[in-house]
Amino acid sequence: MPKFLRNWLLVLLTGGMLLGTLSGCARRIPKGDATQEIEQRGTVVVGLDETFVPMGFRAKDGQLTGFDIDLAKAVGKKINLRMVFQPIDWDMKETELRNHTIDLIWNGYTETAQRKQHVAFSLPYLVNQQVVAVTKKSGIRSIAQLKGQVVGAQTGSSAAQDIDDQPKILKNRIKGNAPILYDSYNDAFIDLRANRIQGLVLDSVFGEYTIAHSADPKAYRVLTSGFPSEEFAVGMRKQDTQLRRKINTALRATAADGTITRLAKKWFGDTAVVAPTLAR
Repeated sequence: MPKFLRNWLLVLLTGGMLLGTLSGCARRIPKGDATQEIEQRGTVVVGLDETFVPMGFRAKDGQLTGFDIDLAKAVGKKINLRMVFQPIDWDMKETELRNHTIDLIWNGYTETAQRKQHVAFSLPYLVNQQVVAVTKKSGIRSIAQLKGQVVGAQTGSSAAQDIDDQPKILKNRIKGNAPILYDSYNDAFIDLRANRIQGLVLDSVFGEYTIAHSADPKAYRVLTSGFPSEEFAVGMRKQDTQLRRKINTALRATAADGTITRLAKKWFGDTAVVAPTLAR
């Protein structure tokens, strides 16, 4: 056999073995309920947006903290599993869940009819509203005054979805009939302060907390949006039915022993409303 041919065959064989090795190292994706595998490894991977205060975010010391972080840890103790928190691109959350990169979406995740087509939800645990943050210097005091103005929202958020699903409330009023979409609310607030956008649609729990902890809380005004109230819940794969039952049982237990009420008061004061499904 000619030398060049032997060398070419060697390259092909080496490449084939390398691909086989890499394939063998790839994470196996269970076809059915992954609860047993999760229990065997002893951890649940929670996907979150690490900028979403006060639900899950990086504190000044670099540690992840927030209402959902505390609640997830409390639920983890009740089901004897350790919660591992994985920051993700929020716009890719359902894809990360489907690919088993994460096991749960738990970060101010609003249950919607559209999301229920692809994701199973736990019992709702917190009531939320969509509001619009504006600056007082803009002079805007109502949704009607946003006509022709530039409005922002986060990519992949329930706020962006509400704007599209109910165009008469806001979409048909604003400039370009579409919001400016941001990867993070941090960037959105920078543009709001600089008057590059005149309104920002966001969750009330996030908006009120962020404004209250800003350098100048009195510089903002929060408007009622007119969108219907929502509920936060934990998202998971539809086939993970055992995990869903365990989390629902644990969430009920956090309501029964007062844990969720205590955490809500810690992070929101008296403004948070525990979802009726857990409160009763």
